[in-house]
Amino acid sequence: MRWMSHTTRLLLVAFAMTPAWGSGQVGAFLQTARGQTATPQTGAASSSPAATPGDVSGTAAQQGVVLDRVVAVVNGDVILESDVDEERRFEDIQPYRRTAGDRSRESTIERLIDRDLILQQAELEPEDAVSDKDLDDQLTMLRKDIPDCKKYHCETDDGWKKYLSDHGFTVDEFRERWRLRMQLLKFIEVRFRNGIKVSDAEIKEFYEKRMAPEYATRNVAPPKLDTISKRIEEVLLQQQVGALLVDWLKSLRVQGSVKIMNPGEVAP
Repeated sequence: MRWMSHTTRLLLVAFAMTPAWGSGQVGAFLQTARGQTATPQTGAASSSPAATPGDVSGTAAQQGVVLDRVVAVVNGDVILESDVDEERRFEDIQPYRRTAGDRSRESTIERLIDRDLILQQAELEPEDAVSDKDLDDQLTMLRKDIPDCKKYHCETDDGWKKYLSDHGFTVDEFRERWRLRMQLLKFIEVRFRNGIKVSDAEIKEFYEKRMAPEYATRNVAPPKLDTISKRIEEVLLQQQVGALLVDWLKSLRVQGSVKIMNPGEVAP
């Protein structure tokens, strides 16, 4: 849904959350969503039956119902309040959660904006799709790594289904959500990691100036350099990729159009 226009996205939200709307009511909703007043055409027949006493659905349709709220617009793609809610529920499931500050509503919106910017670029530079096998392998590991999964017995399909349900996801919904996460990480790695080199001197410097002192403060002997050099190399690679990604996202924001909506503000 990230690639749909503002109008199309709102239309799908309307159909998904409101039963049995006629075309006239959908048009009225879209006009209202843009801050306009819907006025009936003279002489036009109504596509809906007249409201009768006790007819709640007719009254609600006439008054208008707020179905969802646009919180940001990224190059024409909208981010909804429901997207923010879903992202925060998704964060709760991941075994290595962010700090409380990073999980605030404002931080979540910023992450969704970054994700949209990356998705838009990924569509222009498509990579091979994540295979079902790779996805299944990661989900199997995830079910073992999530601390709360132990009491749900996530090693069983019923336990995993119950755990996801309590966090607002079906198994299929979460599966596709994790596939998207893997696809984004794959795109970032291909775009930025290729060509980055970490020298032996950089690995040794990190070990001596960062890792060894940290172990010393805990009065614990550090592992030998040759046993942990690969892990240090991975950390240094991630740091360089992260720095490149931050700069790239800043440039995408400058070049594009990103608008965070204030409460009550109508989306453009």
